[in-house]
Amino acid sequence: MSRYRRSLALGATFFFTVNLSDRRSRLLVEEIERLRTAYRRAHARYSFQTIAICVLPDHLHAIWRLPQADADFGLRWSLIKRLFVTGSPAASVRSLSKAAKREKGIWQRRFWEHQIRDDLDLERHVDYVHFNPVKHGLVKRVNEWPYSSFHRYVADSVLPRDWALNRKHGAALFGERD
Repeated sequence: MSRYRRSLALGATFFFTVNLSDRRSRLLVEEIERLRTAYRRAHARYSFQTIAICVLPDHLHAIWRLPQADADFGLRWSLIKRLFVTGSPAASVRSLSKAAKREKGIWQRRFWEHQIRDDLDLERHVDYVHFNPVKHGLVKRVNEWPYSSFHRYVADSVLPRDWALNRKHGAALFGERD
């Protein structure tokens, strides 16, 4: 079995990408209330601060800050995934290993994380999270996507409602040139 090296930095801030097994699925937005409930329950059990989040049909991005004496983000994601699939049927197609382990096959086992290094790194990742629905062609404007912390940033006057309307800003987020 592969051993993945994960950061053990206590109280650190992390960017995550968590995917469904079926990347053509729309399950996360179709079952958004179930996902919200799982997320709230996991948060109530194991505290963390959500700095930014965006839920897309087949994956989500989140930025969390963990409590000062804690580095176990894996425990939290495992709980969110487990709570989300509770009571739902197994995926129609599962690998033999997932079936043998009685996994429903809805989520990819692994997730990707990046420890945020500094304020600029955090700002870039928050921008990436919020711009992702536009990047994937789901909407033309960031403010059109309902499943994003972008709306909280607007309500808190951190970002303007028309943020990232021009292509130049979007290009800068992804390191592209005009």
